[in-house]
Order: sequence, then C-alpha cells, then structure tokens
Amino acid sequence: MNKQEFLKNYIIDRRNTNSLKWDELDSRFGDPDLISMWIADMEFKTCDEVIDAMITRIKHGVFGYSSVPDEYYKTFSNWMEQRYHFPVKKEWVRFSTGCVTAIAWMIHAFTKPSDSCLILTPVYYPFHNVVTYNGRNLVTVDLDYNDGYFTMNYDAIERAIVDNQVKMFIQCSPHNPVGRVWTEQELERILAICRKHHVLVVSDEIHQDITLGDKKFIPSAVVANGEYRDMVITLSSPSKTFNLASLLHSHIVITDDKLMETYDEFAKGVNRTEMNVMGLTATQAAYSCRSEWVDNVLEVIRDNYTYLKKELNEKVPEITVCSLEGTYLLFLDMRGCVKPEMLKEFIQEKCHLAADYGDCFGKNFDGFVRLNLATDPKYVREAVQNIIAQVEKL
Repeated sequence: MNKQEFLKNYIIDRRNTNSLKWDELDSRFGDPDLISMWIADMEFKTCDEVIDAMITRIKHGVFGYSSVPDEYYKTFSNWMEQRYHFPVKKEWVRFSTGCVTAIAWMIHAFTKPSDSCLILTPVYYPFHNVVTYNGRNLVTVDLDYNDGYFTMNYDAIERAIVDNQVKMFIQCSPHNPVGRVWTEQELERILAICRKHHVLVVSDEIHQDITLGDKKFIPSAVVANGEYRDMVITLSSPSKTFNLASLLHSHIVITDDKLMETYDEFAKGVNRTEMNVMGLTATQAAYSCRSEWVDNVLEVIRDNYTYLKKELNEKVPEITVCSLEGTYLLFLDMRGCVKPEMLKEFIQEKCHLAADYGDCFGKNFDGFVRLNLATDPKYVREAVQNIIAQVEKL
C-alpha cells in the first residue's frame, strides 16, 4: 500500500464523533471552524488488525473481569526487542490508564510531599501539573535553544538537582514538544548525573515509535547495556503510535526488584481496577500487526513536515521551524515575525488554526506554537498557506 492508498483508506473526518480535537473547538478556542492542530492524536483510523481484533472480542458479547494472557506479554516483549533491543519480562510489567496517571503514581510511590521533581522545559504541560497538583516542588531547567534545535544543559541540570535536592527526574523521550530523539550519549550523561545524586528517573517514552530521521530511539533502560536499569522506570503505551488514546491503556516497566516492591506496596492502596479488556485486545493486536500501517503513518508525518519546513523556510524565513527527529508535534518559533503577546490573535483569528502555545510548555517559551502533523496533508497545506499569507500582511 502506497501513501495515496493509505490516505484514501485511513483518513477519517472526526467531526461530530465527540472528538475532543474537533468537536470542542468552540468551547476551547471560541471558533468551531478552526483547522484543528492542537491535541496529540491523529486523523488516521487505526490499523485493520486492531479493528478486527476488537470486533471479534465485541462479538463474544461478554465483558466481565479479564486477566492478561501470557501471549500478551510475549507480544509486547517481541515488539520491544525487535525494535529497541529491550526484551521485557512479564514480571517487570504493570499497567495504568495512561502515562500521566502513571507519573502521578510514581510521584506518590517514590517521593514525599514537598520533595523536588525535575523536568526539562519546554515540555508537555501535564508534566508541570502532575508535580504541583500532588504537592511536590517543581524544579524546571530550560533546554538550550539554538536556531530551532534543543539540547540539554548538563551543568544547569546538575546545579538544579543539587540546589533543590531533587528526588525524581521526569524525562520525556522522545521529547514533546521540541522533537528531539535523544542520543545514547545524551541519555547516558543525564543518567550518570542522576545516578551521582541518587535521583530516580521516570522516563515517559510514549512517542518511542514515532521517529522520522536517522536517529534511532533508545530506551533509557538499555543505555550503556542496561547500566542504569535499577534507577529507571519506563512508561509507554501504543496510544500515540496506533491512535488508541481513549482506550486508556499503558505500561509501567520496572526492572529492579526493590523498585517494584516499593511500587507494588503503594499500588495496593490505589490501583484497584481490573484490566480494560478492549485496551488489552487492541494493544496485543497492534504489537502483532505488520509494520506497513506504521510505516505509512510515519511517511505522512515526514512528508507533512518536509512540506511545511520547505514552504516556511522559503517564504517566511522569519519563522524558525524547529527540528523534528521524533514525535508528530512540531514547535515553531514565531518570535521573528509576531510579538508574543499578539501570537494567539495571529494564529487563531488570522490564520484560523487551533494550536498549543509555547508558554504552556515553559514560561520562557512565549512566542512559540506547537502544531500536530499527524493529520490529513490538506490541513497542513491550508495551515501553511494561511500562515504565509498572514505574515505577508504584517
């Protein structure tokens, strides 16, 4: 199946389906007719294997309490081993309704009220909220920024850890919204700092399968042949890769026995729900499916990015298009042509886009905008041409 066949068969108009992305535009942005490029899900129908498996399970007609079959764990482990050289043992796996919920659980299981938790900004805004809403001290360190490319400032990170007695580092890998796929060297350096200062690393790797260039995603648990595995907790889900967010199913992978014992003791009091059988069914089918569907999704995202970058670089070079090595969420630096205080008016009222703004990812990133490229290319073309036309009018 080529890209055109994929688009014909899998692009879905999600309006009038209770879609948060499309049907809440009026309540969230004040205009139901915006081009929706904000929240991180797709306009792509999930792969046929997932749909078929769910239909078969639905036809069974009984949705009572369910266990997790051994085949599920084998399928998940095979996916991780074949792609990331990280075979996952059954006894390492626990489940959550989502990665952010899992982060909240890790905060409660492994830190105390008023302990400090570190994040690297700009970063997915629930990372901020899950720390502060749970009574912990939020410590932020800005990533270094240079002409559309973000890197870690290791000296600043270590100072922040020491000065604030940080107990937990909540990592985003690949990083949303800056689009970085961290190299093994980058990961090893930050993990070594955390090891030195006894900082637990909770690594949200939900975008692991969405890589667009030559850089390969590396789980933190396999860095340096697994040297840091005893201080890393990995969170993952098929929800970004296969567009399954509303099935509320994600993995907590803890390879260290002592960490698992601590988590399990905590979970006795809070994680009392049984498994979601549809989440299990969909995930097992997703990780069993042919790679063709995923390959087509990546090609569409990559082509959308290539088109946007080429057009904006040529016609409005005042806008810096940040690099996109991973995720389908692109950061644009608009400060060269629009004053930060005017950005919302420019993006929504003039360009007719629904987007996320940089200041919600980090206080020093006002003037940036995040766009979701996992969508119909026609929306990307329209968005790009609207931006170009409106910049020319400034």
